[in-house]
Amino acid sequence: MVEIELDGKKVNVVEGSMVMHAADAAGTYIPHFCYHKKLSIAANCRMCLVEVEKAPKPMPACATPVTNGMIVRTKSDKAIKAQQGVMEFLLINHPLDCPICDQGGECQLQDLAVGYGGSSSRYQEEKRVVFHKDVGPLISMEEMSRCIHCTRCVRFGQEVAGVMELGMIHRGEHSEITTVTGNTVDSELSGNMIDLCPVGALTSKPFRYSARTWELSRRKSVSPHDGVGANLIVQVKSSKVVRVVPLDNEAVNECWLADRDRFSYEAVNSESRLTTPMIKQGGQWQAVDWNTALGYVADGLKRVKAEFGTSGIGALGSAHSTVEELHLLAKLVRGLGSENIDYRTRHADFGLEQGGVRWLGTSIASLSKLQRALVIGSFLRKDQPLFAQRLRQAARHGAHVHSLGAVNDDWLMPMGTRLVAAPSAWVSALAEVAAAVADATGAAWPLPEQNKVDPGEAARAIATSLLSGQQKAVLLGNAAAQHPQASQLLALAGFIARHTGATVGYLTEAANSVGAQLVHAMPREGGLNAGQMLSQPMKALLLLNVEPALDAADAAAATAALQASGLVVALTPFKDARVENADVLLPIAPFTETSGTFVNAEGRAQSFHGVVKPLGDARPAWKVLRVLGNLLGLDGFDHETSEAVRGEALGDAEAVVSKLSNEATPSAGLASGSADGLERLADVPIYSTDSLVRRATSLQLTADARPPVASLPSALWSALALKPGDRVRVSQGAATAVLPAVEDATLSSSTVRVPAGHDHTATLGAMFGALTIEKA
Repeated sequence: MVEIELDGKKVNVVEGSMVMHAADAAGTYIPHFCYHKKLSIAANCRMCLVEVEKAPKPMPACATPVTNGMIVRTKSDKAIKAQQGVMEFLLINHPLDCPICDQGGECQLQDLAVGYGGSSSRYQEEKRVVFHKDVGPLISMEEMSRCIHCTRCVRFGQEVAGVMELGMIHRGEHSEITTVTGNTVDSELSGNMIDLCPVGALTSKPFRYSARTWELSRRKSVSPHDGVGANLIVQVKSSKVVRVVPLDNEAVNECWLADRDRFSYEAVNSESRLTTPMIKQGGQWQAVDWNTALGYVADGLKRVKAEFGTSGIGALGSAHSTVEELHLLAKLVRGLGSENIDYRTRHADFGLEQGGVRWLGTSIASLSKLQRALVIGSFLRKDQPLFAQRLRQAARHGAHVHSLGAVNDDWLMPMGTRLVAAPSAWVSALAEVAAAVADATGAAWPLPEQNKVDPGEAARAIATSLLSGQQKAVLLGNAAAQHPQASQLLALAGFIARHTGATVGYLTEAANSVGAQLVHAMPREGGLNAGQMLSQPMKALLLLNVEPALDAADAAAATAALQASGLVVALTPFKDARVENADVLLPIAPFTETSGTFVNAEGRAQSFHGVVKPLGDARPAWKVLRVLGNLLGLDGFDHETSEAVRGEALGDAEAVVSKLSNEATPSAGLASGSADGLERLADVPIYSTDSLVRRATSLQLTADARPPVASLPSALWSALALKPGDRVRVSQGAATAVLPAVEDATLSSSTVRVPAGHDHTATLGAMFGALTIEKA
C-alpha cells in the first residue's frame, strides 16, 4: 500500500493505482469524461487535471500513478483553473442545444459545465459540424457534432464487446467517431455504448424523444432472458415502460446489459399484447370475461379427468417464467393427480437432472478471474453475452479458453485449443480429453475398459492446459444441455473437472432454469416429460409462456401433436402467440407487470416487483393459477401474495444452496448418436429465444434477427455445386424447409447448421436429428 495526501487527508491505496483511484477511495470527486472504472485509461479529455506538489504543471488524475508521500490538491486555484480551461475548449465546438438534446437532464457535460464552464464564450469562429451516421436500429448517431472524443465507445468495443466497431478517424478538430466502413453496429452488447457516452452523441433510438429524465419513475427489476439474471432499472412514464438501463451489481452483471435485456421492453408495449381472455367458438376467437374463461378451463379439466383419467393431462412451462408461476403450475397439475409437468421443451435427454439441480458450479464473478476454461457445446457469444464478456476479460488477462463444438464461430477473444466434431461425436471427443486427463494423473478410467479411447493431440493439449493454472472451470452450454447425450457429456465433464481441480457447471439456458428445477417443474415417477408431451396428442394441455412450434426440440412433431390434442389452454401475454389449436387464451402479465423471483445460474434468487399495472385485463400468472386451483377445488391455493408463494416454493436460502449439484455418474458405455450422413446443428438465434425478444421491434431489425440460413461445410458446398445466393431444401423425414445457403468452412464435415426457434425453420424436426440437403 502507498500513502498519499489528498486535499489534506491521508489516503492509503494499492501501489500502482492512479490518483483517480485514490480519490474514489477517499470519496473525493474529480471531474472527468474519458475515465471509466471498467475501461482502460486514455487520458484524452484532460478534465481531471489536478495539482500535484513539485510537478511543473497540472497532471491528469486518471493517468498519474501514486507515489509514497505524494501531495495532491484537487480543489486548489491551479487545479480549478486548469479544469475550467479544459471545459472552455470542450465547449468551443459543442452545440448549445441542451433544450433539444435527448441527453438533456442526464448529461455529464451539462452537469460539469455548470461548475466549470464560463457564462459566455470567447470563441467567435464557426463551430464545426459532423455529419450524422446510421449505425442500425438501436443506437442513434444523429448528433455527432456533440461528440467530445472521450473514446469510451471505442474502448468499450475493443475491451468489453471484443469487436472494434467504432473508431476515430482524422486528427485535431477534424476527428470524428465512425464505423469507418459505414457498417452498422451489430454487437450483442452495443447498447452499453449509450450508457457510456457522457454527452448526447450516442443515444437510444427506441427511446429517442419519448421522455425527459425528470419525468421518469424508476423501479428495480431483473432480466427474464438468460441465466445471468441481469439487474435492471426500468423507467416508466405515464404507466408505460419507456426505457431499461443497468443497475450496477458487480456480482452479477457489473454495469453492463446485453441488448436483449435492454430493448426487449418494446414487446410489452406492442400491438400484439393480449388484453382480454379469449375462447375459440366455431373456429372464431371470442372475447370473454375472466369468470367465463376460467370456468371454461376448470370445467374442461374436470371433464377430461372424469372421462380419461389424469394420464392425459399435462402442462408445459417456460423457464423464462418466475419461480412462483412454475411452482403453482406444477402444484396445479399434481393436484389433479398428474405428473405430466415439464419446462425442458428444447431438451432431448430427460435424465440430465437426476442427481441434483444443475447450475453454474461457481459464482458468476469468478468467471472473470478464471485461468483455464473448457466450454462444451455452446454458441457462447450469442447464447450468453454477459458470460461471454466475463470469459473475454479472463482471456485478455491470459486465461486459456478451450472449446468443444461443431463449429468454430468467433467468440471475439483469444482462444486456446478448439475441438471441432459433429454433435454425435461430442461424447467420444470429450472422452478423449477425459482419457488424456486419466493418463496424466493416473486416475482410474470411469467407464468400462473397452470404452477407453486413445486421445488425440488436441485432446492432450486441452488436458495439459487444464492440469495447469489455479482457477479453472468446465462449462457446458445450451447445446450441451439440449444434446441427446447430455447426461454423458455432464458425467465426462465432471470427471475432467474432478481430476484437474476445476469446477463443472452449466451456462444455463434461461433466467429461471435453476428455479424451475428447484420447484420440481419436472415429472416424477410415471410422468410424461416435455419430449413425450410434445410428440403425442394430450387430452388437456396447459401452456405457460410456451410457443411449441418455436420452443420445442422437434418443432414439426410438436405442431402435429398440438393439432391432435384436446383442450389446449395458453397462458400468454400475446394474442399472436404460436399456439396452434389452442382453445383458450388467458392474458398474463410479462415481467414488468408482475412480481416474482428468478434464480440465476449461480443459484442467486432475485425477486422483483411489477413496475406498471397489467395492461387491460391481463393478470399475473401466479394469480391466474391460484384462482384456477380454487375453481378446481384443490388444496393449498390460498396465497395472498407472491412472497407467500415464493416462501412455499423455495423455503430459506440455505435450503436452495444445498440442492445445487452437478454430480453425475457415467453410464455403462459410450453411446453415441448416428454418425451416418449429415447431422443438424441447431442454435437458437439470440433474438428468437423467448416470446419477448421475438416481439421487440428494434431487436427484430438488427443483423442478428435476419432470417435463418443453412450453413454448409465446404465439402458439401462443393459437392452440391452451390454458389452465393443459392437456396437448399433441408429435409428431416417428411419435414422440410427451403433456406438460403451459405458456406461455413469452420463447420465439421458432416454437420449442417440450421437454426431453431424461428418461423422459417418451424417446419423442421429434431434440433440434433439427421437431415438431407439438396439444391432447391
